[in-house]
Amino acid sequence: MSEYKAIHGVKVRDYTTDPDNLIVGQLWYDKTNKVLQFQAQGAGAWATGNAVNAARQLPMGAGSQTAGLMAGGNPGSTAANELYNGTSWTEVANLNTGRHAAAASGVTNTAVLGFGGYSTAYVAITESWNGTSWTEVADMNTARATFGGAGTNTSALGFGGNASGSATDITESWNGTSWTEVADLNLARWEVYGTGSSSTAAICSGGQSPGGTYANNETWNGTSWSEVANLTAAKTKGAAAGQSSTSALVFGGNPRPAVGAQTEKWNGTAWTELNDLNTSRREMGGAGIVAAALAMSGEISTITTATEEWSEPNLTVKTVDVD
Repeated sequence: MSEYKAIHGVKVRDYTTDPDNLIVGQLWYDKTNKVLQFQAQGAGAWATGNAVNAARQLPMGAGSQTAGLMAGGNPGSTAANELYNGTSWTEVANLNTGRHAAAASGVTNTAVLGFGGYSTAYVAITESWNGTSWTEVADMNTARATFGGAGTNTSALGFGGNASGSATDITESWNGTSWTEVADLNLARWEVYGTGSSSTAAICSGGQSPGGTYANNETWNGTSWSEVANLTAAKTKGAAAGQSSTSALVFGGNPRPAVGAQTEKWNGTAWTELNDLNTSRREMGGAGIVAAALAMSGEISTITTATEEWSEPNLTVKTVDVD
């Protein structure tokens, strides 16, 4: 016990029952059972949800695990729009402009912004969803597809992407009325993993350009992008969840099968690989937060209707093995 005190500055306390308000890593001595115990965290897991109505790849994803939205996508640069209530998907009013590879922002399925994408050409079109219908609002400054989006329908960020066949580093900020070009990414790329809480807090990970596939990770503070710790593996064409630049989840992607089922969690400092998706895929939609994410549709070898729900690992009490 003296070594523990020297390292942590406190002795191991003893209890007859488990202490209250446990935190991860806490250690104590169980006097009743005469064992050392600690508070551990499990690995988390994906569970199968009900299928979407129309299988598609490269859709927009937004909202939460119990109030999700999936709009647009391929085949056919569809305008189809579906809402998820945590149990099932319902077809609702279509986008005004059908497209795929657009970005979206919104923390609920009653207030979403969908922007950019590709139809018969790269588009800058922005539409706002109010829970009932889509309304076209001000266009982005740069038409693009396969890029990152973050924020809400009144405070959003769009970054990177494929602009007329070239990888771009352009970042634009939405204030609820119009788009303004702000500081560029450090690395131009498309098919990135993007998420965040607003136009002042976002994260851009992975992606590719003609130069290759990347593990690069950048965070946005409202003024500039900073390079931070890389993903555990270079990847592209996946999805992300999270509402903070210090807490994010990325899942699926290319190259498959190497990273097609991979899930990684960002804690603001480093990435940790967690349990895999049940269905390896790429080009799907993503929504939710780190503790409760949603993966929707996407492409395996064919386009799938599969929905999966991520649950953050539960805390559990473990006994220390001293053998």
